[in-house]
Amino acid sequence: MRQIAALPYRSEGHAIDAPVRILLVTSRETRRWVIPKGNHPAGMSAHAAAALEAEEEAGVQGLICPEPLGSYRYRKKRRSGASLLIDVDVFPLAVSNELAAWKEQTQRERRWVSLSEAAEMVDEPDLRDLIRSFGQAEFRAAAQRTGILHAVAARSKVSGMFAWFQRLLPKSGNFFDLFEAHAMTVVAGANALSRLLQDGDRDHIREVIEREHDADEIIREVLTTVRETFLTPFDRGSITSLIGSLDDAIDEMQAAVQAIDLYDVTVFEPEMKDMAAIIVDAARLTAEAMPLLRDVARNGVRLHELTERLVRIESHGDDIHTAGLKRAFKELGPIDSLRFSVQREVYKHLERIIDAFEDVANEIDGIVIDHA
Repeated sequence: MRQIAALPYRSEGHAIDAPVRILLVTSRETRRWVIPKGNHPAGMSAHAAAALEAEEEAGVQGLICPEPLGSYRYRKKRRSGASLLIDVDVFPLAVSNELAAWKEQTQRERRWVSLSEAAEMVDEPDLRDLIRSFGQAEFRAAAQRTGILHAVAARSKVSGMFAWFQRLLPKSGNFFDLFEAHAMTVVAGANALSRLLQDGDRDHIREVIEREHDADEIIREVLTTVRETFLTPFDRGSITSLIGSLDDAIDEMQAAVQAIDLYDVTVFEPEMKDMAAIIVDAARLTAEAMPLLRDVARNGVRLHELTERLVRIESHGDDIHTAGLKRAFKELGPIDSLRFSVQREVYKHLERIIDAFEDVANEIDGIVIDHA
């Protein structure tokens, strides 16, 4: 059997290393701590069903990523005495609203806890590992895959002797601080974009534009620092390519909200909201990756895990983009070509944002291959 579940989360603050908290609920019968989960109803997408479970069981709403974080397995005992193994697909849910009253309020308790606390509170080992993998500090306890890094290292064009010598050189410039600062503008822009598609509040448009201006200041400082720094932690081309791909993401966010403002779009299709949820998750993964670049040799495995997920959700984003366009053309093409053109423009910018995150992933992979 297979079920779906939501992993409701929120960040405690705006710093790049702000702790993440997870919302757990108690089960109705055994009162164990679990995440909101349930069966996958026919006719509803898996992530939408998970979001519905989160609303009914935990009283939280937000954008849920259509790509699952992973899955875990548990054994469920039926009243008949049967014992069945159930696989559960887990979808990250960025919580934006907590309800004062919800469907199962009297049947469950809910509690916000840290990642480490959540991992200790749940019973299922696979779920415990999934929760740990959601945060960078505890990832090594959850993932031990190294074979693929050895494979990419064998293909690296940088010799082992040069890599060893480069690690002995002093590092100059504040590139890592700038990478992390830029990543936070991307996260803030993604969150503002997602809120715009959720509630339609036009203040979020200005918020994205302001974050794009912040990012412009940071990239100018990066380019200046590249010119003035004798020794850099990575190849200069890698530095400029990485910050450039990050900047492409926030630039496209600005283009998206400007198109929404220009065409006065007030209603957003489900596929648009799904793409926004992917953007939020991609921004979160990117922000986690930036501090790890300070020690690529030690963090190579985790960096690869993050980029692998970025590439995977980009592919899912392409599918959602195609489905949204097809539905828009079918419903609007024959009767309202102007509205179809507007929706196509919004979809185009959302897709470009997600594509930019794939470019970020490719740049990080290149750095890992050369330096891990």
